[in-house]
Amino acid sequence: MSETTKKGRVTIPTDVDVVPETLTLLQRWGADAIRDCDGTDYPEALKTVNAKVYSTYYTTRKDNDWARANPDEVQQCYIMTGFQMARETPLFINLMQGISEELMKPNTHDDVCRWWEVMDRTAGEPLSPADWRYEEKSGCVVIDRPCPFHEYTVSFLAYLIWDPVHMYNAVTNGWKDFEHQITFDVRQPKTHRYTMERIRQFITDHPYVDVIRYTTFFHQFTLIFDELRREKYVDWYGYSASVSPYILKQFEEEAGYPFRPEYIIDQGYYNNQYRVPSKEFKDFQAFQRREVAKLAKEMVDITHEMGKEAMMFLGDHWIGTEPFMPEFQTIGLDAVVGSVGNGSTLRLIADIPGVKYTEGRFLPYFFPDTFHEGGDPVREAKENWVTARRAILRKPIDRIGYGGYLKLACQFPDFIEYVESVCNEFRQLYANIKGTTPYCAGTVAVLNSWGKMRAWGCHMVHHALYQKQNYSYAGIIEALSGAPFDVRFVSFDDLKNDPDALKGVDVVINVGNGDTAHTGGKVWEDSAITAAVRQFIACGGGFIGVGEPSGHQYQGHYLQLSAALGVEKETGFTLGYDKYNWKEHPEHFILADCRQEVDFGEGKKSIYALPGTEILVQRDKEVQMAVHDFGEGRCVYISGLPYSFENSRILHRAILWASQREETLRSWYSENYNVEVHAYVKNGKYCVVNNTYEPQSTFVYRGDGSRFALDLAANEIRWYEI
Repeated sequence: MSETTKKGRVTIPTDVDVVPETLTLLQRWGADAIRDCDGTDYPEALKTVNAKVYSTYYTTRKDNDWARANPDEVQQCYIMTGFQMARETPLFINLMQGISEELMKPNTHDDVCRWWEVMDRTAGEPLSPADWRYEEKSGCVVIDRPCPFHEYTVSFLAYLIWDPVHMYNAVTNGWKDFEHQITFDVRQPKTHRYTMERIRQFITDHPYVDVIRYTTFFHQFTLIFDELRREKYVDWYGYSASVSPYILKQFEEEAGYPFRPEYIIDQGYYNNQYRVPSKEFKDFQAFQRREVAKLAKEMVDITHEMGKEAMMFLGDHWIGTEPFMPEFQTIGLDAVVGSVGNGSTLRLIADIPGVKYTEGRFLPYFFPDTFHEGGDPVREAKENWVTARRAILRKPIDRIGYGGYLKLACQFPDFIEYVESVCNEFRQLYANIKGTTPYCAGTVAVLNSWGKMRAWGCHMVHHALYQKQNYSYAGIIEALSGAPFDVRFVSFDDLKNDPDALKGVDVVINVGNGDTAHTGGKVWEDSAITAAVRQFIACGGGFIGVGEPSGHQYQGHYLQLSAALGVEKETGFTLGYDKYNWKEHPEHFILADCRQEVDFGEGKKSIYALPGTEILVQRDKEVQMAVHDFGEGRCVYISGLPYSFENSRILHRAILWASQREETLRSWYSENYNVEVHAYVKNGKYCVVNNTYEPQSTFVYRGDGSRFALDLAANEIRWYEI
């Protein structure tokens, strides 16, 4: 084993009760960095160890004395009550019904008439402040003369009196006898000044620390619990906890128009990732990115001035630091670390520009929900590593690591042994591929409302979780994370503002349900956008639509690109038109590797083919997959494609067919779709990797088309010289 595979690029957690175990793992795993975690302390005995030391630093909590002394600068969140229907009598709306009173309390310190909003949801209009009042004693907003049988909601500001992530960790781990950590707002004047003094003092008091691991900066993603301490609402991209009258007044001055709570509340949807974003919400996001970057840079500059590295955890209070946006690179961070749940989250970290190195925190986290009697952390670790490895082989992170309570992990010797093999394998593949671009068979652009702002993460909840209703679409992004294509993320705004937005792109992919931010919704009413995509296809580009691509009822179509795609959805308005095209063509190039019926996941109902379209799969006269020529270009329709190795191969073939590059299929290629080939021509190396937990046999094709037979053990990766 070479020196490069025995040492370095690995971070491990520690605590005061596992000093000998930490020293042992430094040797066994070849770790060169040690970190603390939420709920642990760094041991005195390890302050002189020969390893880089990370210290988790919380900019917005772990200082309750300050928070209690400055209650007006505790962080705030916009939240909406449930819908309440009025009768003839006054309507009482209890603000905190269904919300944890441990987590938040209404902000009545600031002018409620200015910063709250009572909405007649039936009419879609706000009430005048003269038409409602707040009763402090009952905690209710009272509407004395509501319209009978109209529904009402209240949007109000609330103080976050318990940090939501601290609450999550406490509930998950069953913590007892501890103090709730209050979240304070670094954006506000007093806390801003204090915070800069606080970070200087922290660095002075911790001379043994090499890396300040900011967790994260200033604004928590939306995480709300109910009165039973259950998660009520979570949105990893949510901006609703990044508000205060102080911040909103600044926004009004910059934007030039008054702020409304509805810009955040968004009918109770909170501008979640499925919602097509309004102009006002995009304005607010851009404002927050600029202001957060400015303040984060101030902290990073202090960190550098005092001789330490600055690392950001991509999680917790990360709102405003979207890593693919230009503001992020002005912060000057040395590194970003994030949790790796699958290939998509790996690429979400690895692709971040403008930092010196990236690090992935692998699963399982050393928490008792996995590390308990009868638990199987090895199984979870294997799944996590093998899933992420596909993406690492396309774009490697620079380091890997683990977090949690090391004492728990040490009770599972087979887990310790397996992670040792992971660390060695990671170092080997990093040495082989860093600094080069792997072979790409084409360039793919994922088109949606968010573009690069939410690259790789658009279809996930957080840390690779997804909703049942979108797993058929998340599979596309997961497949792309390890596929041999250059992947870009393009927004509709990019398309409208930049005539070269699709320059160099071979295939555009639009994936998701209709009328969502993923497919565009009302955006397709903009003739310039629709024409730009049609022109791209007609001039020889490829287009793959999954689910309800361009789905929005408008001007006689539901799928606005139906003429290009060759399919349409029956929404009830065209039932009088007969449909005659139902013949299947299962021998198509795209389906050539299928061994069984294609898994379309949830699929789609009521999709039918237009004349001239070639149907690949239809079930009960509902089209699941079809292809269609449009001008000089080609389109593929797929109803859904959950992640699997077989579906990854289907997508691979669909991209090559749509880009009219079928002849390049057998270049750095495996006939067995459970096995993949990645070539690094500049480095003179290529590897063949078994993505399954079983032995696999295949024929491997080199770049010149020559092939050889190969047998691989479970999970095996084998390296070759070109």
